[in-house]
Formats: sequence, C-alpha cells, structure tokens
Amino acid sequence: MKTIILCGGTGTRMKEETEFKPKPMVFVGNQPILWHIMKIYAAAGFNEFILALGYKADYIKEFFLNQKAFTNDFTLETKSHEVTYHFAEDKSRDDFKITFVNTGDKTEPGERILRCKPYISKDDERFMVTYGDAVSDINIQDLVTFHTNQHTIGTLTGVHPRSKYGLVSVGDSDKISGFVEKPVLSEWVNGGFMVFQREFFDYIHKGELEHEGLKRIAEKQQLSLYKHEGFWQSMDTYKEVEDLNKLWDQEQPPWKIWK
Repeated sequence: MKTIILCGGTGTRMKEETEFKPKPMVFVGNQPILWHIMKIYAAAGFNEFILALGYKADYIKEFFLNQKAFTNDFTLETKSHEVTYHFAEDKSRDDFKITFVNTGDKTEPGERILRCKPYISKDDERFMVTYGDAVSDINIQDLVTFHTNQHTIGTLTGVHPRSKYGLVSVGDSDKISGFVEKPVLSEWVNGGFMVFQREFFDYIHKGELEHEGLKRIAEKQQLSLYKHEGFWQSMDTYKEVEDLNKLWDQEQPPWKIWK
C-alpha cells in the first residue's frame, strides 16, 4: 500500500526555517522531519511513498537524490568522479521507494491528493495519506487493521491537541486555585495518518482542501476515527521545532519506533 505525504505547503508560521526550504525539510536531529515520518511507516512495513510536492519541490528531490552524500562520510576522486561511501556500522540504510509528484506551488491539499491518483495502481484497493509535519508513536499496522474492520471509505487518526495556553483553575469565591501549563485537551483533532479506499478520489475535487472530501464521506457515515492516545506532535512553529529537537536528543525519542 502506498502512502501520500503532503509536502507542498509554505509553512508561513515558521519563516525562520521555511524561507529557504520547504517545511517537511526542517531538520529534527540530523534528518528532516519528512524522513522521520517515512521511518514511522517503514517500521510497519509500508515503505512506498508518493511525495505531493509544491513549494521548493527541488529541495526535497535534491535531498533524496543525494541522501548518501548528505548523511555519510565519503571519499571523492575528482579525476574519475568515483565516490566511495563510508557507511557507519550502526547505520542501516533506508529502504524507501519514492515517487516525486509536482502538484503545484499554490495547490490546495485536496487537489494535491487528487493529482497523485495516476501513481496509485488500479489494483490498489487502499492508500494512505498524511501531513509532512507531524510525528507520532502510532502503530500503522493497527491503524490499517482498524480501517479494514470498519468497512468505511476513510479513516483518520484522532489525537488530543495540547492547549497553546496555560489554563487557570478557579475555586470558590472566584479565587484561583492553581495553574495547568499547556494541558492536553480531551477533544479530538485530525492528526493525519489517514487510510482511504480508492473510491475516496471520487469525493475530492480540484481547488479544494482535503477537509471538503472528508466532510462528504462523513455525511455518508463513511469516515471512521482511529483514536490514538499516545504521542503525537505537529511542527507549526519554531518553538515546536526546538521542542522536537530536545525530544530527539533523549535516549529514546517517543516517536522513534524503528530499530
């Protein structure tokens, strides 16, 4: 099963990073967040990706075309241009099959998905979609199994958002009893990591956000919610870039589910 990763946005809220490169290429540790997302899928055995490119698409293409040089030591003989790579013993090579699709600089996400349709075989009953800016410790195999058992056109992963503000607890006589610093909320939001039957293509139209297609199948009771109670974090601000890098520096980052 192939996974479409939406990589075309401009990331206007984090200009510190995205003025010169696309948001999925912002680094967490020594790899772009896009690589982390792909590793999450590959850990579950899903290693075929379609990257829906837009803003600064060439930056993403260049990275993967030259990934060995960017991430390993190597020796270059300039006369013959022969390159010898020195792979670290503990560094396993990625096993990704990637299709790069230019979907337009200003295309809405729904149409980006639609433009990837030619690269999903008619024999593929299902495909997956996610955003290029969020990581999680989600078990993709469990997600796919849940979707299969639901018998709906689509399934999206619901996650609990974290409040961007500290909350105030108020007791008797309007006196503050305490503070809760940016708590995790009880509501559900779409965290990406979506699975669709091929017929979902019939519900998304040109010039639209992906949410319009989701609304259409929801109205038909054909959209399920896979509730993920574990770790999930999006990267919408530079502060969140810093937070993810701090987590990555831990002995066991919460979304590092691969070996």
